[in-house]
Amino acid sequence: MSHSDTVPLHASSQSDIDEIENLIHASVQSGPATVLPARPPSPPRASIPVSSSPFMTSNIQPPPPSTNQKPPTVPVPPPLPASSGNDHSNIASSGFGSPPNTLTEPVWDTVKRDLSRIVSNLKLVVFPNPFREDPGKSLRDWDLWGPFFFIVFLGLTLSWSASVKKSEVFAVAFALLAAGAVILTLNVLLLGGQIIFFQSLSLLGYCLFPLDVGALICMLKDNVIVKIVVVCVTLAWSSWAAYPFISSAVNPRRKALALYPVFLMYVSVGFLIIAID
Repeated sequence: MSHSDTVPLHASSQSDIDEIENLIHASVQSGPATVLPARPPSPPRASIPVSSSPFMTSNIQPPPPSTNQKPPTVPVPPPLPASSGNDHSNIASSGFGSPPNTLTEPVWDTVKRDLSRIVSNLKLVVFPNPFREDPGKSLRDWDLWGPFFFIVFLGLTLSWSASVKKSEVFAVAFALLAAGAVILTLNVLLLGGQIIFFQSLSLLGYCLFPLDVGALICMLKDNVIVKIVVVCVTLAWSSWAAYPFISSAVNPRRKALALYPVFLMYVSVGFLIIAID
């Protein structure tokens, strides 16, 4: 581009350039400008060592061990008791722990377990002791096999002793025990105790065993005097056998009220044994 091709500046732009040049010349003529003192250098900072290991080794020495300080004692847990099959069955029967799996065990094992429970509960009836340590254990470990056998045996014995209406006598024996279980359950609950229907049925059925023996004797000996004596003895035996179970279900001050309907039911069974000819 030649000089003749230059475009002249605008008047305002030219005045701005002249003003800038005047300021430059004025600053040069006034002398060198004052220079501010430099800022003092900052103190050196401690360098942080970078290690490739994720854990840094400490240079602090551990304190020397004291001779008077005793090492901390670690509590040792008590040893677990040796578990056996009997302990497991006792825990399951008392309501604590997982019950044994009876679906996969052999039938003979189930029968033996039920028979052993019937025998153990029957011993408490044959040899009643109201002062034993846990009189309510058998009431908690209730079952219906023993009461079923004893009520069937009583019904069969009374029906064999009856000359007429044998089936009705058999049905009355069952109805009497069922009604007694309902009355006993309601009576204990009204007295503030804790019992369920099946526990009442189990209790009355097991304590019916002495009357079963009395019914068998009365069937063999057809004598009114013998029947009265045998029934009175077996009636007292059954009531005394039921006393520990009832006493564990109610308040000690209400034992007599709880035992009263049981005694009436056994009296009804005794009259049934004497009246059948």
